[in-house]
Amino acid sequence: MDDHSPAGDAAWAQFARSPATRLRDNRNFNIFWLGQSLSSIGDAVALIAMPLLVLHVTGSVAQMGFVTAVVGVAMLLAGIVAGPIADRVDRRRFMILCDLARMIVYAAIPVGWWVGGPQRWLIFLTAGGGAFFGMCFSVTYIAAIANLVDRDQVTDANGRLQTSAAIASVIGPALAGIIAARFDPAAALGVDALSFACSAGSLACIRLRGAEAMRPGEPHAGRVAELSAGVRFLWRQPVLRALTLMIAGFSFLTMGGLDLFVYHLRHDLGQSDRAVGLVFGVASSGAIVGGLLAAPARRRWGFAVCYLGSAIVEGCVLVGIGLAPTVALMLPLTVGFMFLEILKGVNSIAVRQQVTPDHLLGRVTAAFWTINSAPGPIGAAFFTALAAHIGAPVALLLIGVGFTIIALLGLRTPARTRYPETATMPEMSILAG
Repeated sequence: MDDHSPAGDAAWAQFARSPATRLRDNRNFNIFWLGQSLSSIGDAVALIAMPLLVLHVTGSVAQMGFVTAVVGVAMLLAGIVAGPIADRVDRRRFMILCDLARMIVYAAIPVGWWVGGPQRWLIFLTAGGGAFFGMCFSVTYIAAIANLVDRDQVTDANGRLQTSAAIASVIGPALAGIIAARFDPAAALGVDALSFACSAGSLACIRLRGAEAMRPGEPHAGRVAELSAGVRFLWRQPVLRALTLMIAGFSFLTMGGLDLFVYHLRHDLGQSDRAVGLVFGVASSGAIVGGLLAAPARRRWGFAVCYLGSAIVEGCVLVGIGLAPTVALMLPLTVGFMFLEILKGVNSIAVRQQVTPDHLLGRVTAAFWTINSAPGPIGAAFFTALAAHIGAPVALLLIGVGFTIIALLGLRTPARTRYPETATMPEMSILAG
């Protein structure tokens, strides 16, 4: 084609536009973004409402840990089936089914409370079922983003999604605290159920690009073989291998961290349900900034600084949260923690999307999260039980120390690569040496 032809000029103009500018004109992504933003508000409500519900019904930090452990086990089981499904079926339709299933599961709590009063077994059922379908949705969601945007837009896309999730995290906890204080935490979970209807509606209005993943003629392997394809890719890709091992350690340490934090605010510092929601809402301002800065920070400093640098400081912040004797001292540290967590998370997701072939992305994501989720229930049960004996502040302090140690060890791994998405596998092997 003649470079000076109108078609050539139009192609060059399209190429010359920045990833962020092109993303703004992507109708399918913008509808998807809106639906997930509304869904994130419901998730943020449930994030606070569920621990409060358990605390209201049982009054036990150990029981909070057991519910969190059930969530971890459900996520682990979902990871085994979600990846192969995401790589073989229509991803959009599968996400709609997951949304509708989660809507029914979370609606069971307010309906059950209204019909028969508080029932502990329903908490476990809802927590486990919601986590199972949530994991299936999340695995497919990560894969679907690659079918919505161009490769050079994934960090911007994830940054925008995480920013809106962070804004929801400001609104959601405050809303959860208000509803829980005015009615009860069970009513707050009804908001989450409605949010999944919004997500399903937005997905019904978009179309994904044709995905390499959908290969009807490809023979089906067993579940173990399907998952092992993702595991093999993770192991052979040096940066993803390092991230998988580090995040598995982080999961063991922090899966029960939210329960400890809520318990510390309610039990040790004597805060109300509404105050707990407001603390999380204010702290989420850090997540908003993290989502906004993730893409430009990645372009300026590269992956290693954004991920490992954030993780090292994040561990130190957790130590500070454990030592903080008042809400006034804890709040700025929590804002910093949320900022670092989102900055780190956006970069981790983007790297996985950029270096993984599309036809493996579902299985790699499922394997990644399954391995990472496995230590979480054990850690949640351990640290919440430990907190019942030595106190939540000391348990949070120990979690922060362990987090920092793992992050520092990451400096000795291929995760220190500045631009892993541009390195070839042989180059990555050299870095691994």
